[in-house]
Amino acid sequence: MNIEEIFKKYQSGSLRNDVSVFWQLSTPYLWRLLAAVVCSLMLSGINGAIAWIIKPVLDTIFIKKSSNFLFLLPFGIIILFFMRGAFTYITNYLMSSIGAKIVRSLRQGIYNKLLFLPLSFYGKTSSGSVVSKSLNDVEILNLTVAHTIKDFFVAGGTVIALAIVAVIRKWDLALLSFIVVPLIVYGISKFGVMMKRVSMNTRKLISKITTILHESLQGMKIIKAFTMEEEMNKRHEKALAEHYRNTMREVRINESSSLLAELLGGFGIAIILFYGGHLVISDDISAGSFFSFIAAILMMYTPLKRLSRVNNNFQQARNVIERIKEIIVVESEKKGGTERTIKGHIVFENVSFKYQSSENYALKDINLHINPGEVVALVGYSGAGKSTLVDLIAGFWYPDKGKILIDGTDTRDLSLRSLRGHIGIVTQDIVLFNDTVEANILFGRPDATEGEVIEAAKAAYAHEFIMELSDGYETKIGERGIRFSGGQKQRITMARAILRNPSILILDEATSSLDTESEQKVQKALEKLMEGRTTIVIAHRLSTVLKATKIIVMSRGRIIQHGSHEELLLAGGLYQELYTMQFASSTLQD
Repeated sequence: MNIEEIFKKYQSGSLRNDVSVFWQLSTPYLWRLLAAVVCSLMLSGINGAIAWIIKPVLDTIFIKKSSNFLFLLPFGIIILFFMRGAFTYITNYLMSSIGAKIVRSLRQGIYNKLLFLPLSFYGKTSSGSVVSKSLNDVEILNLTVAHTIKDFFVAGGTVIALAIVAVIRKWDLALLSFIVVPLIVYGISKFGVMMKRVSMNTRKLISKITTILHESLQGMKIIKAFTMEEEMNKRHEKALAEHYRNTMREVRINESSSLLAELLGGFGIAIILFYGGHLVISDDISAGSFFSFIAAILMMYTPLKRLSRVNNNFQQARNVIERIKEIIVVESEKKGGTERTIKGHIVFENVSFKYQSSENYALKDINLHINPGEVVALVGYSGAGKSTLVDLIAGFWYPDKGKILIDGTDTRDLSLRSLRGHIGIVTQDIVLFNDTVEANILFGRPDATEGEVIEAAKAAYAHEFIMELSDGYETKIGERGIRFSGGQKQRITMARAILRNPSILILDEATSSLDTESEQKVQKALEKLMEGRTTIVIAHRLSTVLKATKIIVMSRGRIIQHGSHEELLLAGGLYQELYTMQFASSTLQD
């Protein structure tokens, strides 16, 4: 059962509680878990044996004064403590390895899920929150498995073993000492409820801090440009202060549960010492039996306190499961569908679409016919719906009304891999990865040869400046291509699109970040790339629009004009207004 199946069963109620989730996550490592449980039980038994041997030690050495037993005693103690150390090591190692493996599979499962989630998820979820859940929150589960669950078995087993020793030594005295146990358990449960609530808030505050840090690193240039250093520092400091206060609430709960266990333990031991001492004085119990009993009781209270922390830590882990579930159970993009070769015949039939966060339609009653090989330009003011229209073609969204046909097949029926595998996209929002230049170009087609990569770079007029880099195509780009100019980064993305050799090419203001010289070079590459391909261009630059087969004028989500450049100029209206404002000066310069 994979990670998604486990959490969806938990969401539906098939898995009744958090313990069931932990069990399902641990199932692949069942033999390690069983070995760890056996070792922890052996460790508990050894702890019980240490309390048990106190009676024969005291009675045989201090009362019977046996020198032979005294000679053998050190060897027995060394063996006993060596075994305790060995079983402790094995238990800790096995549980830590299980925790690390669960964390590894969870992080991989989360990342895999993120890759296939729809864009709507990222529109309402901050990247900092996602990073926090994948790194910070999941690490809590590692600590839970490696330490908390291990402590549950070891401490729980030790309490049982020592209780057995105490009962055997003096059952009535043992029952008297156990009266505080229900009080400790009741206190633990109450503190656990408080810990779950406070811990959830801590996780949210960690996400907030991560989001601020992530956004600051991404927008450092803007922060500096607007001299917002002090303001951002105050925002971060406030988030840290909130997290500190909540963390200290967790500390108070943890320490209060320990204080309760100490206080109640003190009452129990005081009663035992008073009553047990009376029994020794009246010769109703031997000194050896009494001290063996006392040792068992004293050793029992330490694991009992540890169990109080086990419950608090487990409450933190339950919150983590709830937060991870918020990612895992989100419906992924559709899988399956028709696999086919796409030529680029696109038809919009009465298409309307609105985003989930908006009450107004981003596109309304769109009817559009694009033949294979046509170059279609979309123009209009910002917010007219141009980018939304091309996003629907790529299957990032689906129409609320109407349908989009690609070569006669509804995009809902096409497999996303088949659809997007035939689309090349170059946007004004340049996305490069912190890898080599070659690796970034290979995003277009990972199985391409080195020669094909170089040819694509030459076609995008990027080869020349790439070869001037210190390591050529093996040069690291840096995060978001920070080491390159806007024009250089755009030409690398062009090379990526050229390498893909798509049937449908989408250019979303692709030359907006280029200087005049770079634009001229890239424009030639684009003209060559657009030959024989269905091309949809969102652009403010005149050169591409003038050469379009047809121009679509959009306003407020509707198509209000369409035709050639000359036809639209003669018709007047919005296109003529846009032309006068944006294109006339360019024509004069040309």
